[in-house]
Amino acid sequence: MPYALREALAAFRRTPVLTGLSSAMVALALFVTGLFGLATHNIRRAIEQVEQRVEIVAYIRDDAGRAEVAVAEDEIRALPEVLEVRYFSKDDALEVARRELPEFQEILAGVDVNPLPASMEIQLRPGSRTQENVSALVARMSAYPFVEEVRYGREWLDKVFLMRRVGAAAAGVLGSGFAVAGVLIVGTAVRIAIFARREEIQVMRLVGARDSFIRGPFLLEGLLTGLMGSLGAAALTYVTYVTVRYSLFNVAWIPGAWVGGGIAVGALLGVLASLISVRRYLEGA
Repeated sequence: MPYALREALAAFRRTPVLTGLSSAMVALALFVTGLFGLATHNIRRAIEQVEQRVEIVAYIRDDAGRAEVAVAEDEIRALPEVLEVRYFSKDDALEVARRELPEFQEILAGVDVNPLPASMEIQLRPGSRTQENVSALVARMSAYPFVEEVRYGREWLDKVFLMRRVGAAAAGVLGSGFAVAGVLIVGTAVRIAIFARREEIQVMRLVGARDSFIRGPFLLEGLLTGLMGSLGAAALTYVTYVTVRYSLFNVAWIPGAWVGGGIAVGALLGVLASLISVRRYLEGA
């Protein structure tokens, strides 16, 4: 067995309580982050379902020629962010209103002239339903002289985009905060382990051991501590997911890449904390 691994495992046996506490604190920190990630993922899924309904409707003037409207349809349909363009004539709009709005039948029955305008409905491709694309397309549609008005549910769509930005910012801030906490926790544990073995380290340096050789076991110890904590956090998050799914309401599990990334981050934090602590000690010794 390599020396670094043997010494790292020996450190776990010497101080099992300290090692377990360090891993538990890392697990707790990453568990809270995992819960927030679970909530963020499901909120994002809900927002994406709402975004699928994003549709821009341009109402056309009654005196517009069908030929110029058809030219505009082709121009809009050729845009890379546009998925589909549908034209509804005045008669089509009246038929849809009678079919989907039965309460208007009595009103429409007493009207000799069709009061509903023709319209052009535009759907964007998935991944292109951003605020910038919607605003640019609305501005382009409004520039056509035959377009009387353009609607796209601006109020609720702005709230959807705001929720997405707030969720991303909150995830970044929370994740960064718990990452710092994890580094401090593992770093403290490693510093205690270094202090307990300070005499051994001094002897090793006297006989000519390089800093990289001395550093190895502590880096591996931090790696294993962070790895155990991140695996524990993943297990706790999954238990919470199963409990919520089968006891409260249906939720989706976070993507596998997120889980793998969280485990890797936990291990990386352990290595980083150990590296900082050992370097400080060796430079000061």
